Amino acid sequence: MDQVELIGVQLKGNHITESRELSDESNSLGNEQNYPPEPQSKVLKKLERAEAITGEKEVKAKEMLEKQNNSAKAPSEFNKERYVREAAKSWNLFYKRNTTNFFKDRHWTEREFPELGKVGNDRKLLEIGCGVGNFVFPLLKANPELFIYCCDFSPKAIELVQQNSEYDPTRCKAFVCDMTTRDLLDEIEPNSIDLLSSIFCLSAIPPQKIDVCMENIAKVLKPGGIFMFRDYGLYDASQLRFKAENKIDERFYVRGDGTFTLFFTPAYLQSLCEKVGLEMIENDYVLKEVINRKKELSMDRIFVQGRFRKI
Repeated sequence: MDQVELIGVQLKGNHITESRELSDESNSLGNEQNYPPEPQSKVLKKLERAEAITGEKEVKAKEMLEKQNNSAKAPSEFNKERYVREAAKSWNLFYKRNTTNFFKDRHWTEREFPELGKVGNDRKLLEIGCGVGNFVFPLLKANPELFIYCCDFSPKAIELVQQNSEYDPTRCKAFVCDMTTRDLLDEIEPNSIDLLSSIFCLSAIPPQKIDVCMENIAKVLKPGGIFMFRDYGLYDASQLRFKAENKIDERFYVRGDGTFTLFFTPAYLQSLCEKVGLEMIENDYVLKEVINRKKELSMDRIFVQGRFRKI
């Protein structure tokens, strides 16, 4: 398997440090279903500006997105509705097919979200869209006093979490929940969660249903509680690879297996949060350049990362 080099810059105060590391192509360039890889390295650059890319790169990206606007190849309204209706089924099949082998554990989260490094006694965290526990189990190990709720709308994913040898019901509660149709208060007390994470979760939800999810988030967070977010950003390489037959709406696509991906901007994320009473702490693009030297390919992985506080 080809190796790719991840090259980036991490900004700390007034100091700029460069770093490089190697990663398998399978984990850095995605696959035929357009599942973009998650950031596993420290080579990330936060960009405090309105656009993730500018100049010639932006022009080229816009040209590629314009090619996706082909009504003759776009999904029919019937198929768009069917994809939305069968979203949970599609994710369930994904986890049945891949079990725990697809995503890597997310050890980078404590570095990116400082609140996770200060977790004290009796603190409670909720992860939405937990998948098979790639965020949950590393965090439980690192924070022995933390209790974690985690939910996913795939019953198979929750089954895999509960079957994990590290799953301890005294420290973690995993449950099935479609946050677009079900109230989180069925499982969690209102105003009881200190920290709530959405890591590559909201992108899997149709845009017209995200407001309901955000209302759920605001209900369970304590006043002063922190909402932590990372997801795919506008012009990410995976977005540029989609075809017209994948495009459902602006920045919203269906993969070949029926699962969705939505591409965020900081402005869109901020508008979602402000509507439910969450004030911004941090809200930026994160850029990672991925280089395959053997194939002489380079592409930009672009994410949106934010932290918001419940007023």
